[in-house]
Amino acid sequence: MPSTVLDQPPVTSRQAWWVFVLLFLLYMFDYIDRLIIVSLFPFLKADWGLTDTQCGLLVSAVYWSILIFSFPSSLLVDRWSRKKSIGLMGLVWSLATLACGFARSFGQLFTARALIGVGEAGYAPGGTAMISAFFSEKSRARILGCWNASIPLGSALGMVIGGFVAERFGWRQAFGLVAAPGMILALLFFWVRDYRTVDLVRIVKRGDETARIKMKRLDAVREFSRNPTLIFNNLAFAANVLVTTSLLTWLPTYLSREYGLPMSQAGLKGGLVMMTAVIGAPLGGHLADRWLARRPEARLLFPALSSLAAGLLLFMAFGLLRGPSQYMVLLVSGGAAVAFVPAAVAVTQDVVHPGLRATSLSLNVIIQHLLGSSLGPIFVGAISDAQGLNTALLYLPAFCLLAAGLFFAGSFFYVGDATRARAAELSF
Repeated sequence: MPSTVLDQPPVTSRQAWWVFVLLFLLYMFDYIDRLIIVSLFPFLKADWGLTDTQCGLLVSAVYWSILIFSFPSSLLVDRWSRKKSIGLMGLVWSLATLACGFARSFGQLFTARALIGVGEAGYAPGGTAMISAFFSEKSRARILGCWNASIPLGSALGMVIGGFVAERFGWRQAFGLVAAPGMILALLFFWVRDYRTVDLVRIVKRGDETARIKMKRLDAVREFSRNPTLIFNNLAFAANVLVTTSLLTWLPTYLSREYGLPMSQAGLKGGLVMMTAVIGAPLGGHLADRWLARRPEARLLFPALSSLAAGLLLFMAFGLLRGPSQYMVLLVSGGAAVAFVPAAVAVTQDVVHPGLRATSLSLNVIIQHLLGSSLGPIFVGAISDAQGLNTALLYLPAFCLLAAGLFFAGSFFYVGDATRARAAELSF
């Protein structure tokens, strides 16, 4: 049953799930708009003569903007309004997607793609903060897992829609087709329930009594800089996101080149790999929450194990196999590669003050994009130009193994950091 923290009155189940549905659909179109470009690479290369590195830049442009604007956007979410911030951001990224269809050069398309990132910068922090407030802590990873299933679903739809529409009507029409639904959903979000902005106070014990002391700016900084759980969690997240973003960007192109498939078919097969993540994300959250009942640090131990599994599967796929067996392993790896997400996102909410939850995920987003999403497409594209795409993709399992080690290291600090974060309250 959805609930707030401690003894605050809960929102109704109907209100909580309505917010969840809108958040899910908006996140799905977030990733449709973000990833539709990857199935358009062959058409852009044919029209404008782009290199693989330039194609990678069109993906990285979104993540660079998210990297720059995520922190100020999250402050707006935490200190102003969740629903208004999310509604405005949805409108911005949808209009920017529409603008991509009118680009007449690489520079114009790059700029429009960067504007998509401006709109998307605070969405994940805002959505995560709302879900964390509307649903109980014990089910947090499971609900976040269901929400994050919209990422592979949207990514897969973007791949499929892009190639299908481009082959029949032209690549420009693909952008317009996916922009309109995002605008409608963004407008609907202005009328959902929100929680009150949380006062930034610390709970301090003085003998048998407790006192509420207003947090200073330095106290807020210490919530993150002196939180080893967050540090290890965020670095591990970045390593895994480098892998998933690289797969989202280059898998359709890889399948097209390796097996001579038309881009619509390659996009469909690549999309199906990502669709297995629709199972992997909720399942990962469910298993992490089940394990949490027995091991309090399970939300870091489970991502460690799933990251290790993903690395081994990807090494088998790109290093040892070809043909149908390779594709079967890729299908399994698609689910394993995102199984870490729900628990790792829940950690960003578990170990910080409730008034800084959006800011906490924003810090995670900054780190994952700085060290992961923004580098992955270019990293693979540059190695592909020099050594071939298969060789480039064979580097990815090493980053999964790095993530596994970082998650495991963070598990030693989780209990202490989570205990310190549970004293503050939310109200509606």
